[in-house]
Amino acid sequence: MNFTFSDEQLLIRDMAERFFRDEYDLETRRKHQAKDGGFCRETWAQFAEMGWLALGIPEDLGGVGGGAVEMAILMEAMGGGLAVEPFLSTVVLGGSLLREGAAEDVREELLSRLAAGELLLSFAYAEAQSRYDLNDVATRARADGDGYVIDGAKIVALHAGTADKIAVTARTSGEDRDRDGITIFLIDADAPGLSVRDYPTVDGLRAGDLALEGVRVGADAVLGSVGGGLELAESVVDRAAALVAAEAAGAMAALTRGTVDYLKERKQFGRPLGDFQALQHRMTEMYMETELTRSLAYMAAVLQDGEDRAAARRASSQAKAKAGQAGRLIGQEAVQLHGGMGVTDEMPVGHYFKRLTMIDHSFGDSAHHLDRLADMEISVT
Repeated sequence: MNFTFSDEQLLIRDMAERFFRDEYDLETRRKHQAKDGGFCRETWAQFAEMGWLALGIPEDLGGVGGGAVEMAILMEAMGGGLAVEPFLSTVVLGGSLLREGAAEDVREELLSRLAAGELLLSFAYAEAQSRYDLNDVATRARADGDGYVIDGAKIVALHAGTADKIAVTARTSGEDRDRDGITIFLIDADAPGLSVRDYPTVDGLRAGDLALEGVRVGADAVLGSVGGGLELAESVVDRAAALVAAEAAGAMAALTRGTVDYLKERKQFGRPLGDFQALQHRMTEMYMETELTRSLAYMAAVLQDGEDRAAARRASSQAKAKAGQAGRLIGQEAVQLHGGMGVTDEMPVGHYFKRLTMIDHSFGDSAHHLDRLADMEISVT
């Protein structure tokens, strides 16, 4: 598969890498985390001005076009910069749900607001008992007049505390683990009966747990089809899994570069640590694991915009499984090669490792995706 970037894609890459290199250091990240909501609204506005929030949105809806590959390029740069802004929750998850599932008039209005930086979104699909199974939904939505009433609870919805609208999966029919009968609703964050408990995650980002008690929505709140929302949810989460694998590759590359630089400067027995062959082998392995993750992530990104959903699903699991395995190895190596300094808050090493750990547990960890790949092989044979 040809992974050569087009001129437009190279422009996105160069702009993003320059921004996170020149304007987004660790101290800037800390300042953003300390702000209300855990990110900087001014930086979010910059993202909109640079056209990043409009990626994947058709030009006639206020976007700049592009697809999963362009998003992967940007996510890789964000991984290198340890960005805390809600790009994943708003653009990747929320934007994909709107683009694929919203009615035409709703899609046109909301996507244009998203591209302008005026709309923050979250997707609440996980429940306490569900782990990574998107079909395990106990939250219920019952028909009431010309709308629905939703009751239930959701956990770890990314940036739910600052979202203007939250997409929620709820069961409109069937048993808790049935594949049919799941519907996705787009709910205003200030809707009566909806409460969000906002908290920081281990990597310094934000998430929220939702309680829904008699939340009333109209029929126009449905994304996709009534009872057929699982396929839409799976498609969006597969896309997100591929893109966070690209983010992981960016974080791994930054960790590897930082470790190499440190070993060139740190001396032992009168020689730089980087001169010792045993450590060179370990750094080489870190580099190779990063490149493998990057290649699988971009292959998965390419397939997300294709027609073959089975191939896209398989590629997402391959990329996500490798990102989890490689992130753990590279993070552990980076910490060990830095010594005790590697776990201090003052150095970026621990922050990258925490983000890689959270990426592994987002949208299914490496073990989950390896099991998923095995199930795919069994179903084929």
